[in-house]
Amino acid sequence: MSCKPDLCILDVALPGANGFEVGRAIRKEGPQVPIIFLTAKSETKDVVEGFASGGNDYLRKPFSLEELMARIHNLLSMSGRTAPGVVRIGKLEFDPVRMVLKQDDEVVILSHRENELMKMLTEKMGSRVDRKEILLQLWGDDHFFNSRNLDVYITRLRKHLKMDPDINLITLKGVGYQMVVNG
Repeated sequence: MSCKPDLCILDVALPGANGFEVGRAIRKEGPQVPIIFLTAKSETKDVVEGFASGGNDYLRKPFSLEELMARIHNLLSMSGRTAPGVVRIGKLEFDPVRMVLKQDDEVVILSHRENELMKMLTEKMGSRVDRKEILLQLWGDDHFFNSRNLDVYITRLRKHLKMDPDINLITLKGVGYQMVVNG
């Protein structure tokens, strides 16, 4: 296998090939690669063939994007990988697409502003993020009332981040914030 994918999603009815055959070929080259089959075929024999050809999951059409994403996240988690876009911070996983911060079975659903603030802090992990930059990007101005709102959101994030005591969200007085992981 010239590339090493984290996960494969195969339609059973591929042009010029059978998805089950492709799954078998992938399984020979990469026995640890999770495979999800998508298909309109819903008979039991098709599902059984999907698993027999190396599939880890089988999703019947029509399906919701949320269900597909949940299955992707589950398979990647079970295989010790993280979903695309997920950021590891110490023992936590931050998923900015799903707006979730989690450690093991503990999950915190973030508000939009909490999520945007986490993105800014994790993109500059270990470096200073200026208070004014946060205010301008998230609130559009740096007025006093928005500054007080930022203080509230920083307090909320600190509460969420307590899931991992090695993560510190440091206030740089009069300047900004810095997220660091000890250890």
